[in-house]
Amino acid sequence: MASELQRPPLHADERTALIGWLDLQRQILRWKCEGLEDEDAHRSVIPTSPAMTMAGLISHMRWTEHMWLEVAFLGGDEKQNPAFDESTEDADWQTEGRPIAELLAEYEAQCARSNEIVAAASLDDAGRHPGFRAGSANLRWILIHLVEETGRHAGHADIVRELLDGAKGYY
Repeated sequence: MASELQRPPLHADERTALIGWLDLQRQILRWKCEGLEDEDAHRSVIPTSPAMTMAGLISHMRWTEHMWLEVAFLGGDEKQNPAFDESTEDADWQTEGRPIAELLAEYEAQCARSNEIVAAASLDDAGRHPGFRAGSANLRWILIHLVEETGRHAGHADIVRELLDGAKGYY
């Protein structure tokens, strides 16, 4: 695997740096899926974490973006998000054999929606969902958390991809 990804500018304002690092981690997740057949994208390679497939990672990150920016920050309805489905464990990781291209398109659309939300708000604006402990966090905190969460799962994707077909590379 070879990547042409670039880090954000070394001397960027806070918003540019936060979105730049988040976008880089998002790109790494998508890059890790390049060239994968659907069968491999859904293949579990970690016996203790069967839902951690490439498809599962992309689905989970789509719903993570939704939860933090549309639900927690904007105060939207969590019922749209399978992560809140208490009847199914790891519901946001379940992909039911859906094509990886479809999951990636949904993730891409969610990331675009997230960026629209961020562009329209101040980093000091507070979340509006009173039902979450972190529901009142400011946008800055949420973005830092999303960089951390996306980066952590990009690392998982690196390991899963290597176990699938030996392809390696982070940056």
